[in-house]
Amino acid sequence: MLAAMPPPAPPFAQPDDARFRSRGDACPGALRLHRADDGALARVRVPGGVLSADQADGLRELAVELGDGELHLTSRGNVQLRGLGAECGGELASRMRERGLLPSARHERVRNVVASPLAGLDGRGERDLRPWLSALDALVCASEEAAGLSGRFLFALDDGRGDVDALGADVTLRARADGDAELRIGASAAVARIPGDEAPRAALLAATVFLSMADASGSGAWRVGDLPGGAGPLLDEVVRRLGAAGLPVARATVPVPGGTPPVLGVVAGPGGTDALSVGLPLGRADAVRWRALTDLARDHGTGELRLTPWRGVVVPGLRRGRASEALDALEAAGLVTGPGSPWSGVTACIGRPGCAKSRADVRGDAAAASRAGSPDRALPVHWSGCERRCGHPRGAWVDVVACPDGGYRVSVVRDGERGVPVRVADDPAAPAAAVAAARAPHT
Repeated sequence: MLAAMPPPAPPFAQPDDARFRSRGDACPGALRLHRADDGALARVRVPGGVLSADQADGLRELAVELGDGELHLTSRGNVQLRGLGAECGGELASRMRERGLLPSARHERVRNVVASPLAGLDGRGERDLRPWLSALDALVCASEEAAGLSGRFLFALDDGRGDVDALGADVTLRARADGDAELRIGASAAVARIPGDEAPRAALLAATVFLSMADASGSGAWRVGDLPGGAGPLLDEVVRRLGAAGLPVARATVPVPGGTPPVLGVVAGPGGTDALSVGLPLGRADAVRWRALTDLARDHGTGELRLTPWRGVVVPGLRRGRASEALDALEAAGLVTGPGSPWSGVTACIGRPGCAKSRADVRGDAAAASRAGSPDRALPVHWSGCERRCGHPRGAWVDVVACPDGGYRVSVVRDGERGVPVRVADDPAAPAAAVAAARAPHT
C-alpha cells in the first residue's frame, strides 16, 4: 500500500491579500505561514498557555529541524517558529497533529485564550480555571460560526486576581469568590454577572454575537474595539440573549484592574509543592534552555508547562525544597529568575534581519542596553523597529521606537497616553542611558 502523501504546504498569507481578508485577517497560524525576511513564520496557538512536556518537546524538535532552532513566545502565551523553509508546511502540520497541537484545522488560528498562569498554584485565585479552559476550547472548535473569528480575537480567563483581566481581551471571564463569573467585553467597565458553570458558553455566545454585529455593520471588524458602537451594544445584546435563555444575569460596573504579571522565582503553593516562574530573555529560548524547562517539568513537576502572556514560563508541582535548587540551575542556563536580572521587563519585536519593516536590530540594541542593568521597580520597556510596535505591553511602559533616519525615540506610556518623546542618537550608549532614565520609578 502506498504511504499517504503529506498535505501540501500552506500558502503564505500577505496582509493585503483579499483572499484572506475576506475570511478574517492575515494573522499567521500553524497552517497559514507568513513570509518574513528570515524565512517562513508559524504561530502555534496554545490555549491558556498549557503545554505538556511531550508537546513542548515536539515544538523544540520542529524549531531545530525545520526552523531557526529557537522558540519565540508571544504576548498571548503562544509560540512562534521562525526561519522555516517554504516547503515545510505539510510536515509541520502533520507533526503538530501527532502531538495534539492541532485539534481542528479550521479553528487553529482562533484558539486565542490567555489564562491566569498561577491559577491553582499559589492559593490566591477564586477558581480552578482548567474546566473553563477545556470547555471553552472545545466549544470554539465545535462551532462553525467561531471559525470565522479573526486570528486577533482574544479570550481571557481570569481566576479572580485580575492579571489577565487587565490585558484588554475581547471577551474576558473573571471568577468570583461566590462561584459566579463576570463577563467583560473589551476594556469596558461594564460587566455581566453570570453563573460560573455557564461562563464558557456565555463567552462563545459573546464571540458569535460579535461576528453578527461586525457583519451587520459592514465594518469588517476583527476585534471588539473595531466595532462602530464599541463594547456597549455588544454586551447589551449578549445580556439580552442570556436572559432569554433563562440564565440569571445581573449588570454591574467593575473597573478594569491594573494587573501584574506573575512574580519571578519560587512560587509557594499548597500541599507541599511549589512552582517556578521564569522569563525568557526577549521572549526567546534556544533548544538548550527550552529542554532545561521541559526536563524539569517531566522529571520533577507535573509534566506541564504554562506559558504566560508576559513571555515567561511557569513549571508547576515541584516538591518543596527542590524548587530553589532548580531555580539556580535555570538561572545558570540563562533564564530570567528574578527582578534583579538585567533582562527583567525587557521585550522587543523581532527587528532586523527578521522583519523588512524594521529600521534597526532592536534585539541587539536591547541586549546592549540591558547590560547596564535597570533601576529597582523599573517600568517594563519594549523596543520596536517601527511604529507598529508589535508585541508591546499594556499598562505603564517605556516605548523605544527606531527612527527612519537612525537613532531612537524614547517615551513613557501611562494610561494609554504617550509622553513627550526624547530623541537619542544612533550610538549604543545613548539609548541605554535614555531608557534607564525613563524606566526609573520617579518618571
